[in-house]
Amino acid sequence: MAVTTGAVKTVTILGCTGSVGQSTVDLLAADPGRFCVLALVGNRNAEKLAEQARMLQAAWAVCADEDQYPALHAALAGTATQVACGPDAVLAAARLGADWTMAAITGVAGLAPTLAAAERGGIVALANKEALVSAGDVMLRAVAAAGATLLPVDSEHNAIFQAMAGSPERGVEKITLTASGGPFRTWSREAMEAAGPEAALCHPVWRMGAKITIDSATLFNKGLEVIEAARLFRLPSERIEVLVHPQSIVHGLVHFSDGSVLAQLGAPDMRIPIAHTLAWPDRLATHAPRLDLAAVGTLQFLQPDDRKFPALRLARQALQAGGGAPTILNAANEIAVASFLRRQIGFLDIASVVEDVLDRMGPRLADTLDQVTGLDAEARRCADGYMEARAA
Repeated sequence: MAVTTGAVKTVTILGCTGSVGQSTVDLLAADPGRFCVLALVGNRNAEKLAEQARMLQAAWAVCADEDQYPALHAALAGTATQVACGPDAVLAAARLGADWTMAAITGVAGLAPTLAAAERGGIVALANKEALVSAGDVMLRAVAAAGATLLPVDSEHNAIFQAMAGSPERGVEKITLTASGGPFRTWSREAMEAAGPEAALCHPVWRMGAKITIDSATLFNKGLEVIEAARLFRLPSERIEVLVHPQSIVHGLVHFSDGSVLAQLGAPDMRIPIAHTLAWPDRLATHAPRLDLAAVGTLQFLQPDDRKFPALRLARQALQAGGGAPTILNAANEIAVASFLRRQIGFLDIASVVEDVLDRMGPRLADTLDQVTGLDAEARRCADGYMEARAA
C-alpha cells in the first residue's frame, strides 16, 4: 500500500467499527481539515466501514474478514477509496506509517497490527488492552526500538498520563485508578451468583461492547488496567491503588511524595481521552458533555470488595508472577466471559475459571509475539477443557 499526502496529520484507525473506533471517527468528522485518513480497518461490518470511509474520504478501507470483500468493494465503487480484505491487508494498513494510529482492535487479534504500527514509529493511541497485558514486554521493546510514542486511551490511564505530565517519576508516590463498580456494586454475592447476562450487561454509567461490560461487572477490567498501568508508568503493583467511584467523574489520581494529589476529571465520554491523544500535545475541541460539579453534587470513593470481586486479586498475582501469567489470565478470562454470555457458566464462575487455569498452567515465558500467541492459545484450550470437565 502506498499513500502520498500533504496533510497536517495522517491517521489510521485499527478497529474503526467498534465503540472506540466510532468515537474516533466522530472526532475526525467534526474537524475534517485537520486530518487525512490513510486507512480504516474493521472486522466484518462492511456496511459501517464503507459509510465511514465515504464520510472521511479514507485512502484505504480494510476488512479483516476476507469474505466481506465483495460487499465492501460494491459499497465503495465509484469512490477514490481502495479496498482490501484479510489479515495481511490489516497488517499492511497498520504499516502505512500514519502520524497517529488508533489501536482499537479488541482481543488478541489486535496484537500483531498494534505491534506493526509501533514498529513504524509515530504515535500509537492504545485502546487494545492485550497489547500491554498479554504482550507487554514485546510491545514496549518495539516502541523503544522504533522511537514510537505510546499514548493511553483508556480513560483511567489517560487520566494518569495527564496528571503526571511534567513530573519526575521519582516524585510519584502512587497512582489511583477508579472503577465505577459496575452493575453489581451493591448486590450480595448470593444475588450475583444467580445473575444472568442481561443484568451484567446493564452498566450504570458507560456504554461499551459486551466483553468489556462484563469485565467491568467482574472488575477484571480494572485488574487488566492495573497490569497496563504497571507497564505504562513503570510502577509495582503495591503503588497502584484501585478505588470504586460510582459517579465515574474522577478517572485517575497521582499522589506525589510532597503530599500533593493531582486528579483528572471529566464526563464519562470516551471522546475526551481519544481527543487528548489525537491532538497531543495540543488540545482538540469536542462536543463531549461539560462537567457540572454542582449538578453532580457528591463524589463517592470506596474500597473494592475482594470477596465479591476476586478479579483484582488474580490480576495482581499475575502481575507479580510476571512472564506469561498475564497472558494466561487474559486468555482464560476471554473464554470464561464468552461462556457466561452463552449461559454455559454462572457469573461468579468467571473468576473461578481464570484462577484454575492460572494454577494449572504455572509459570511460562512470553518474550516474543510467537510465544505470546502460543501461550494464549494454550490457555484458551485449558479454559475450554476445564469447563467441559465441569459440565460432564
